[in-house]
Amino acid sequence: MKRRGPLRLDPGSYMRQPRFSAGLAFGRLTLAFTTVSDRLTQIFAKRVYPLFTRRFADQVRLINLGYEEDPPMGLSLPQSDEPGRFMIQLYHRTAAQVDLTGKRVLEVSCGHGGGASHVVRTLGPASYTGLDLNRAGIDFCRAAYDLPGLSFVHGDAQSLPFSDDSFDAVLNVEASHGYPDFPGFLAEVARVLRPGGHFLYTDLRPLPWIAQWEAAFADVPMRVLSERCIDEEVSRGLIGTAQRLHDLVAGRGPRYVLDVIRYGMVVYGKATLGPRRSSYRMYCLAKDEGSVG
Repeated sequence: MKRRGPLRLDPGSYMRQPRFSAGLAFGRLTLAFTTVSDRLTQIFAKRVYPLFTRRFADQVRLINLGYEEDPPMGLSLPQSDEPGRFMIQLYHRTAAQVDLTGKRVLEVSCGHGGGASHVVRTLGPASYTGLDLNRAGIDFCRAAYDLPGLSFVHGDAQSLPFSDDSFDAVLNVEASHGYPDFPGFLAEVARVLRPGGHFLYTDLRPLPWIAQWEAAFADVPMRVLSERCIDEEVSRGLIGTAQRLHDLVAGRGPRYVLDVIRYGMVVYGKATLGPRRSSYRMYCLAKDEGSVG
């Protein structure tokens, strides 16, 4: 297969897309799935992600839109992590909202484990458990990572296979929009957190879902310590993420897969991010001290 040259994306590339490509179609379909139907989102997660994992997990170890500040974060990374810089930065900024040194950490929806690996290597938790519904992803993580204290478990975000008060922190990065029962997920997070433990969380919602999203936090025994909109940071990160993902898989898959990365992510990001479309937020919550289970 002929290898494509590096993709160079900039904000203006939004206006220079072809009239049709597999990536454009995929981006629009993904937008429809994640903003219209929870059920379609679940089907997408259960059927499409495992196929992607089996083909590309070794090259694409993180899956999110990315994050970059102005001026740039300048996060120090080993060369092996540079391809995932913008996605790692989203993990780092979310996880580093509290000191994780010596803590027991659970990540719900850990994907291909790249974020888990970064947090374990840089933020010093005593133990780190990554959980995901994608069994192919968990199988990959168990084979790919050998770090002290790092383990991976197959499981459902809405029925966590852990006892009450098991963790000091729970991390969830750009995944909960695919859960059919978000309030049920929050209840499970509160259950497995020890009193005083932290929920470190980032995700996005279309504007019509914001009120429901905010209301869900009021119904669980966790206090919002901080909340901020990161639309601009994610928009910057998206450009670099699309570039680097394209370069990673170039020559390793069919043309339509490259088109998905080349245009689909940009279409999805352009259509979803922005004050008139959605809100991408980062939260830090703490479980009430008097709460048990």
